[in-house]
Amino acid sequence: MAHVSDLIAADIGAYLRQHEHKSLLRFITCGSVDDGKSTLIGRLLYEAKMLFEDQLAAVEADSRKWGTQGAAIDFALLVDGLAAEREQGITIDVAYRYFSTDRRKFIVADTPGHEQYTRNMITGASTADAAVILVDARKGVLTQTRRHSHLVGLIGIRKVVLAVNKMDLVGYDADLFDRITGEYLEFARRIGLGEVTAIPLSALAGDNMLAPSAHTPWYRGPTLMGWLETVEKDDSRQQQGPLRLPVQWVNRPDHSFRGFAGSIAGGSVRPGDRVRVLPSGRQTQVARVIGPDGDLPRAVAGQSVTLTLADEVDVSRGDLLSSADSPPEVADQFEATVVWMADEPMYPGRPYLLKIGTRTVNATVTEPKYRVNVNTLEHLAAKQLELNEIGVVNLSLDRPVAFDAYRDNRDTGGFILIDRMSNATVGAGMLHFALRRAHNIHLQHVDVDKAARAELKGQRPCVLWFTGLSGAGKSAIANLVEKRLLAMGRHTYLLDGDNVRHGLNRDLGFTEADRVENIRRIAEVARLMVDAGLIVLTAFISPFRAERRMARARVGDGEFIEVHVDTPLEVAEARDVKGLYKKARRGELQNFTGIDSPYEPPEQPEMRIDTTALTADEAAEQVIQRLRRAGIVH
Repeated sequence: MAHVSDLIAADIGAYLRQHEHKSLLRFITCGSVDDGKSTLIGRLLYEAKMLFEDQLAAVEADSRKWGTQGAAIDFALLVDGLAAEREQGITIDVAYRYFSTDRRKFIVADTPGHEQYTRNMITGASTADAAVILVDARKGVLTQTRRHSHLVGLIGIRKVVLAVNKMDLVGYDADLFDRITGEYLEFARRIGLGEVTAIPLSALAGDNMLAPSAHTPWYRGPTLMGWLETVEKDDSRQQQGPLRLPVQWVNRPDHSFRGFAGSIAGGSVRPGDRVRVLPSGRQTQVARVIGPDGDLPRAVAGQSVTLTLADEVDVSRGDLLSSADSPPEVADQFEATVVWMADEPMYPGRPYLLKIGTRTVNATVTEPKYRVNVNTLEHLAAKQLELNEIGVVNLSLDRPVAFDAYRDNRDTGGFILIDRMSNATVGAGMLHFALRRAHNIHLQHVDVDKAARAELKGQRPCVLWFTGLSGAGKSAIANLVEKRLLAMGRHTYLLDGDNVRHGLNRDLGFTEADRVENIRRIAEVARLMVDAGLIVLTAFISPFRAERRMARARVGDGEFIEVHVDTPLEVAEARDVKGLYKKARRGELQNFTGIDSPYEPPEQPEMRIDTTALTADEAAEQVIQRLRRAGIVH
């Protein structure tokens, strides 16, 4: 590989232009721990560096010959990270390396092999055109090899190298290579990876990395660098498909110009094209296509552009501009594959943020359908997803979004799930299709609304959400508040934790998943009762902040009053009116809040009641006074 291009001597200007316009291949290296990913990348970088230095010397010599000044080749070689990883023994994050050959430029994502860092592998694969999956010839195909391969297939990478590394440590055994290749190709066939090239390697010794190795005369395939330089990028379908442009920015510098900027995720666009704005469905015509250097006659997938439109239509960040005659679907319920990336499990009913393209919406997993055993590909029943598990779920959003199936467009069919509190990415997913009920179920307009019902009752509806440990006094205080409201002629209803579990939620246990669903159902019932114009009181431990935030989001601003009945654990346990703490201490009750399941105190409740300083009657009076100050009762 370390040779000097003949074009340098013939035409230095042409050589530099060729370098500037070379194609770019993004690829990912992945596999299990200690399979040689960093060594492989180090070998590629080292050889590229040798080539670069030879060519730079030739360029400098020819610069003098041709009379040009300042000729240079832009080349970034990031090797410090490799040294740091060797010191730690593992790769803990995605490290991007850059190198170039005569034929192509490359960006390689070096991803971690440890199972707990699978989320980082997904990050690296999300923008890759190809994948190099390493296997240690001494160990063969491992669980992590299968997991990474499954993720590569799910993400949509179709060009794959199976790099059977460390062949020097097994005596360049052809039979062993064939056995490993056969086992992997059978697995790849089952997960839909049809374009796999197996290469026997020794990254340390350089065998079949850049030139055919004399140690493997039985191998007649390409070298790794030969494959990387010649593999075709699978981006033609995306450029030939219908226009997809997620609007990232609305430019309004003055009244004479209003443009809509974003990166084209599919298809192409020209001035004069008819486009549709989604989810609104409004149609208009493209007036101008503007690139970084001015107006363009045409732009294609991968380019960042600003469009101006012929009509004054309403377009906002998060909307999608599409071909008028080939729009994507719009829906709010989907089946999707999710890769869970958080230490805390994914629970049905828990609210998350979902980001698809440039739009962010509220989302819940309504039903986990199954999880996938990455070794056998068996579909296993699941009520939740744990760290690094892959599952198929049903999703429900709080508003419709425009989308394509992930198999058709990775940008408009892929999404991430975000924790609402920490803003951490907890999952990544691929949309399959809209659920049929998303098209068949529509909100029905009614003439009698919440305002009319509340006016009839002469009150403002709201939710009084009492939360605290078992034995804190929630039910006692809520009961006294309701009695006082009834005496004042107010229309109320009290939803108590134990009472609801005798009916509506009798099918739920006390696992974290069931407790999330318990509160989700109560939040929906409370929302309906507020819509009926009632003052709703709920007395539930509701230990998790995420579910309390979800309940708050179900009603309007000012209609949710969180009351933290703040009682220390030792006081609540000393009361132990129902004997539950004793059972929990004896191990007879699992997942009991405060003992072996956490309680997350409210951070900014509307009210905090210290039951060590107030009686139940005094606490109830404080709640009534709070309702008066809010204008809910007079």
